[in-house]
Amino acid sequence: MDDLRYLEFPVLPQEEGKRVDAILKKHGLSTSAIRRAKHRARGLLLDGEDIYTSYAVHPGQVVSILCDDRAGSDIVPHDAPVDIVYEDDDLLVVNKPPHLAVHPCAGSWDDSLGARLVAYYQKAGLQADFHPVHRLDKGTSGLMVVAKHPAAQHALTGQLHSDRFLRCYLAVCEGCPEPMNGVVDAPLGRTDESYIKQCVRPDGKPARTHYETLRRWGRFSLLALTLDTGRTHQIRVHMAYLGHPLAGDFLYGTEAPDLITRPALHSGYLRFTQPFTGETLAFAAPLPPDMAALKE
Repeated sequence: MDDLRYLEFPVLPQEEGKRVDAILKKHGLSTSAIRRAKHRARGLLLDGEDIYTSYAVHPGQVVSILCDDRAGSDIVPHDAPVDIVYEDDDLLVVNKPPHLAVHPCAGSWDDSLGARLVAYYQKAGLQADFHPVHRLDKGTSGLMVVAKHPAAQHALTGQLHSDRFLRCYLAVCEGCPEPMNGVVDAPLGRTDESYIKQCVRPDGKPARTHYETLRRWGRFSLLALTLDTGRTHQIRVHMAYLGHPLAGDFLYGTEAPDLITRPALHSGYLRFTQPFTGETLAFAAPLPPDMAALKE
């Protein structure tokens, strides 16, 4: 099917008579992604032939949507370095520095990971846009997967919270948890007085964090953590709930500007499946200097 890259969806028996756009939306494609594809030559296909979004499909047929993203970005580019660990036609793995927001936002309108990548795409002449597969807080450093087009983003987000997509974080907490290895299974929701701060509450959303103490660092401990869920501030809240907040966590613990100017949290390991080739990709990023200095 040409030399272009497509995401394909076989039509199931229970989808008899459904519209092409309904099939695509069922699989997580946004209205804007579908709209962009339908205005491209051979952007939407049924069994390899151009098709309208309103066409009624039949079981056994295959709906295909063009992957590449030529619509351009609404993000204003910012020419600054990006630590790209891996890149292919569909995605990048980047090592995000601390204090860099993922998206443009209040206090970070000019500089963000999105703005830096849009500038990178433009300089490299790539037809790509910023489609993060998962998020890191502004203060969190480390590995992050970014898709280049909506179809790759859709395919990769479908792997999240499954055995196909493993994220391991490194954190430095105050004291040492007891037991040293365990699971925190405690629902999370917003506090009543804040739109940002989270807390453990019985009516919150389910949240599970696995932790393992790797070593003691005097008044601190170095932990490895994996998540069954991806709630806002999950690791930070769960560690504070155990009585061992992350070093430098101004929101859930105690600020320590003489030691570290952010919560001591780092995305240290990623493993996932390249959605189009089926290749297993794995990456590791060592502790950044500000966290490593806490052992001294």
